[in-house]
Amino acid sequence: MALEKCLGVTTVRTATPHLSPCFPTSREKLFFPTHRGFKKSMSTTKLSYQSLYSTYRKSRFVCNAREAVNEVKVVTDSSWNKLVIANETPVLVEFWAPWCGPCRMIAPVIDELAKQYGDKIACYKLNTDDSPNIATQYGIRSIPTVLFFKNGEKKESIIGAVPKSTLSATIEKYVDL
Repeated sequence: MALEKCLGVTTVRTATPHLSPCFPTSREKLFFPTHRGFKKSMSTTKLSYQSLYSTYRKSRFVCNAREAVNEVKVVTDSSWNKLVIANETPVLVEFWAPWCGPCRMIAPVIDELAKQYGDKIACYKLNTDDSPNIATQYGIRSIPTVLFFKNGEKKESIIGAVPKSTLSATIEKYVDL
């Protein structure tokens, strides 16, 4: 489950009384119920100065759940054969470049498809600036271009920033239901 990647972090600091304006004297508590997503409620409690030193404790909740879900992974010249050609599941490969505006527009759509289809397809992205040999081998002349592979064989290509429905319809052709 994606929530396994979430963890609580507590920071404790010690300050002398004459430095107390530098450190707040309150502690925030965050409560995250497990039903209906995350809802944040905060309570503040005052800490007292009982000695020469005061304690400052800060808690925060760090969640890397997004990384736990199937996302689009990077493929390069060296990993192409292993990840794309030798893959038994259908493969979607997006050819892109960091300077390409339409590539940045279609990237969230590819991420959604990777999450939606989970382990039915493998989604990868190839930076054409870093791996020009693969782009040349498959005749990629404009980006973004999305290629579909099944059993190591190129089945279809879609050029340009297209809607999610177009990509979904193409994926459905090659996914074994």
